[in-house]
Amino acid sequence: MFSLEQFHRTYDTVTTPVTINGQTLRLFTPASIDRFINPDDVMDNFPLWAKIWEASGVLASYLAGMPPDPMKTMLEIGCGLGMVGIAAARAGHRITMTELNPDALNFARANALANDCPDVAIHRLDWNTPQLEGRFDTIVGSETVYKTEDIDGLEAMFDRYLNPGGTIILAEGVRRTGVDFWAHMRHRYDVKARRQTLRSDQKTQHMVLFRLQRNTERQTES
Repeated sequence: MFSLEQFHRTYDTVTTPVTINGQTLRLFTPASIDRFINPDDVMDNFPLWAKIWEASGVLASYLAGMPPDPMKTMLEIGCGLGMVGIAAARAGHRITMTELNPDALNFARANALANDCPDVAIHRLDWNTPQLEGRFDTIVGSETVYKTEDIDGLEAMFDRYLNPGGTIILAEGVRRTGVDFWAHMRHRYDVKARRQTLRSDQKTQHMVLFRLQRNTERQTES
């Protein structure tokens, strides 16, 4: 049985407050990522999950402001520390959070408990060999379209888990990969993209919020 006591015995953490649509979440983050890095190959499974990404804040805000439907289910892919899924759950969405990395799953579970979401479903999901059961009305994710070579795998996973007529909502930093993703997915989905700019004293960042609607007519034709 997972517990916060066990979690804190295992990991050295700091608590980072994040405000989403006026509500403050307090997220456990690793005090250092050194223990999660392979010293023989730094880029081998580099712990990208250990950071609170700006795109995740954009997606969390969007979902928190979206009216929940108790009859519909939502799947988050690559949940990382859990911010998006927790914000969605607190807004009333029936979300299942997923990750591949076991340490990321532990942080997501701990953050869900610490932010009053003890019943949210959190499961392991390997995009290449998906074994999670069921289908979902909405699939969400942030910073998932990172490499062009991952696009075919993402599309296959969407086929596996998205209900007919379902919706995909992704928040991504502006990069060439996003353009490739948009062009690739247009043949089977109605794709809308909205650009959003985040400004702070230190930097200006551009994000894109993708909304893909499965086109049932194109699905029938394909």
